[in-house]
Amino acid sequence: MAITNRRIAEYAFLRGLYADGYFPDHVVDKGRAVLVRLSERIEAQRPADLAALYALTQAATEEFNALEAEFEAAGSEIETVAREEIAEDFWFIATAYGFEDADVEELIATRDW
Repeated sequence: MAITNRRIAEYAFLRGLYADGYFPDHVVDKGRAVLVRLSERIEAQRPADLAALYALTQAATEEFNALEAEFEAAGSEIETVAREEIAEDFWFIATAYGFEDADVEELIATRDW
């Protein structure tokens, strides 16, 4: 499914992680794919309220939890810089779809990182 939200389509997800050699691009690519899939799910399901949005974002957060082992295997980890970058991108997605009142901590409440 192609993303129709122009802000999302033009946004460079995880830009800071790609710019930092500590984070391997092949694993960051998988994180970017999680965020793209989240955006596609939001467009397909059109959550009616924050609770429905949080269900989608927390499922995507679980996908990031699963990536932690891949970061570690590549000599990296989801540490402070990565946590902030990922959280900011979740918040960007929420606001791009009209959920300006979303709580960033609630968006990623299921995180292990």
